[in-house]
Amino acid sequence: MQALGNEDFEPTVSLSRHKKEFGEFGGVNASIESSTTFTVLHAGDMPQIFEGTLNPEKGACYLYGRSFNPTVRYLGRQLAALEGTEAGYAVSSGLAAISATFLQLCNSGDHIVASSAVYGGTFALLKSFLPAKCDISTTFVDIADLDAVKASITDKTKVIFAEAISNPTLVIADLPALADIAHARGLTFVVDNTFSPMIISPAKWGADVVVHSMTKFISGASDIIAGAICGRADFIRSLMDLHLGPIMLLGPTIDPKIASELSLRIPHLGIRMAEHSRRAMAYAERLQLEGAMVQYPGLPRHEQHHIMEKLRNKEYGYGGILTLDLGSQKAAEQFMERAQNKHAFGLLAVSLGYFETLLSMSGSTTSSELTEAEQKAAGIPMGMVRMSVGLTGSLDQRLGQLMESYTAVCGQKHLPYRAAEVRPDPFPSS
Repeated sequence: MQALGNEDFEPTVSLSRHKKEFGEFGGVNASIESSTTFTVLHAGDMPQIFEGTLNPEKGACYLYGRSFNPTVRYLGRQLAALEGTEAGYAVSSGLAAISATFLQLCNSGDHIVASSAVYGGTFALLKSFLPAKCDISTTFVDIADLDAVKASITDKTKVIFAEAISNPTLVIADLPALADIAHARGLTFVVDNTFSPMIISPAKWGADVVVHSMTKFISGASDIIAGAICGRADFIRSLMDLHLGPIMLLGPTIDPKIASELSLRIPHLGIRMAEHSRRAMAYAERLQLEGAMVQYPGLPRHEQHHIMEKLRNKEYGYGGILTLDLGSQKAAEQFMERAQNKHAFGLLAVSLGYFETLLSMSGSTTSSELTEAEQKAAGIPMGMVRMSVGLTGSLDQRLGQLMESYTAVCGQKHLPYRAAEVRPDPFPSS
């Protein structure tokens, strides 16, 4: 599959050029088409519609809501504009997007090379489900080690898969280099861009397919579960094929009402991502001054900071996620509980992209599908807290709450974390 690289691409400009669709009666927002089935004007068209030779893209009518729906299709066009691809389509969840993509690109006996540092659900899909149910195997590698990626490719390999910014370790994938490796061997390069919509544009750097969990930053309110697939028009059409398309046949259908809600959130996504990033950078810099074991792609000491500088769309910062290693599970739990219950800094909850700050300990939650050895290989210590930085409150207010929480658990200011004493009581009275 040939990628759609365009180094001049800018997501806000692309979205502004996206063709606006008005409501049925001239409303400023597109109408919601909630029908599950659609009338056909000419009975003689039915055979061609079911053969797939007639569809809405070819001027024919819609058929059934599990395949094309006008509202979902409009969202798909927005997603394509967001990512700079020919086409896009929305599905019921991020894992549905990833699963449908792999099932379309791979057959029984095929092989995938994937980053060892990925979301736990994706890891379980690749490690356990696909081998057991579909005879599709995966080799997990350090995605930053390009030689290891090359060495893992076999004559059965069909896909190289990476997260643009890995969950939860914040490794930045060298997208142009990985795309070159994939295309030199005739492979498809698939990138999960959930952590970095607007910030990184994978298709710009050679990705063939871009997937999202729209549940996260694109939704922005932790009230919707949805996923997205963006790529070439022929690939998106293949997902909808009446006879072999995994979206059509496995049915990960998104509700048109949900699709409509998401389409109204995409226009201000860039503003939100810039503010998530601004606050995350401020938190990371302050924690670094405190001697904390903080990781954030915007810090020059981050191992792939130079790659992030090359890849990012400058207007939107470095992302809304940082990690903080408290050194032990006990200290991490104390910090999160205090940040939520004592200082009202954030919420102890999984997921990310919410307008409030979310705190979770990845090793025991979203990466718990990995064994202890696999977590170690992926660089996930048990004392690591993943922080999805929110938007509410003033920056000064939230910085104060964060540092009160951190210093209460980790001791005296301006000491390196390793020298700090962890207090046994998470909420001391003094």
